[in-house]
Amino acid sequence: MHIPSFQEDHDSQIPALQLFQNLGYTYLSPEEAFQARGQKLTNVLLETILEKQIKKINKITFKGYERSFSDSSIRNAIRLLKDIHLEGLIHTNEKIFDLLSLGESFKEDIDGDVKSPQLRYIDWETPSNNTFHVTEEFEVEKSSSHETRRPDIVLFVNGIPFAVIECKR
Repeated sequence: MHIPSFQEDHDSQIPALQLFQNLGYTYLSPEEAFQARGQKLTNVLLETILEKQIKKINKITFKGYERSFSDSSIRNAIRLLKDIHLEGLIHTNEKIFDLLSLGESFKEDIDGDVKSPQLRYIDWETPSNNTFHVTEEFEVEKSSSHETRRPDIVLFVNGIPFAVIECKR
């Protein structure tokens, strides 16, 4: 007689991870994800990936030349996304939505000329310029305590968590 498995990882989590990998997501082990977020359970951004992607998808065109954003602007962009102050669910979500969909402008000194070009977190026009990652058992420490939560699967776009999936049998 066949005894059914009641382990959610066998019945739903592993097949879901395989599905996302087949869709083009790169799998990160929990250890790799922990490293990419600076080994901090309170940090949900995969900062090393986000920094690399911001550099890749953002160029400043000025007088016919392309330039990169300064390291300072890139660090400020990451900090802006990372340090969103909680002001109620709706207002906080609106702020994050605006940042992700519109980007943010940063002052850049370009050959003695100060400009404020728009820096984007996601390349909405050319999705293939973005990176897509999936990880499992993504442990996060709550900001108000040392309690943790561990979603089964988290999907990332350019190192930014976009979806959390809880697997059930």
